[in-house]
Amino acid sequence: MSAENAERAEPSGHPDEPHAPSLASRLNWLRAGVLGADDGIVSTAGLVVGVAAATTERAAIFTAGFAGLAAGAVSMALGEYVSVSTQRDTERALLSKERRELTETPDAEFEELVAMYEAKGLSDDTARTVARELTDHDAFAAHVDVELGIDPDDLTSPWQAAGSSALSFTLGALIPLLAILLPPVHLRIPVAFVAVLVALALTGTVSAALGGAQRTRAVLRVVLGGALAMIVTYGIGQLVGTSIA
Repeated sequence: MSAENAERAEPSGHPDEPHAPSLASRLNWLRAGVLGADDGIVSTAGLVVGVAAATTERAAIFTAGFAGLAAGAVSMALGEYVSVSTQRDTERALLSKERRELTETPDAEFEELVAMYEAKGLSDDTARTVARELTDHDAFAAHVDVELGIDPDDLTSPWQAAGSSALSFTLGALIPLLAILLPPVHLRIPVAFVAVLVALALTGTVSAALGGAQRTRAVLRVVLGGALAMIVTYGIGQLVGTSIA
């Protein structure tokens, strides 16, 4: 490759900045993983703190916590699988429709591509030049990129979505479960509260960084929500434990 071609192939302005088309997709996956972990932390923390408030039996707390972890992970995985499968089926249907239209009415599709570039602010001559060059290179890729915003080579896998969701939920749920089981009886709930709030502060920080949001607000939102969940379930556990006793 010549020096000129190499310069064209590699953007020189920001050599360390990622330009891969799937960057947004990867960020969305990472954000979904953080949210899954947050869900695992809050739901499991509320469960084990409530049970620990009602009984000091380690076996009962472990059983409830592990059952909540397993049920939550399976539920998250199934939800993601169904959701992404539906999205993938819709994307495939749109791609098939676009292929059919390009085969049956190529001239109309070309004019549609020109119109979309004009709508983006290009003049008619420039829009036609761009549309013609892209159509000659790969008409299908040109249309699905501008018209549908879909990368046919980067469709989301429902199995990957399910696995990622289940894993992130499980990792998040392990924090309150271990925090409530490992300390002595009189320190279980205080240690669990602190561990959960620290973990939520971390997930809130990461979520804010990924979304470009204000960090303090994001952290306070998840920390206060988690604290409220544990306070409510702790109160319920106290009431149930007292009434049963």
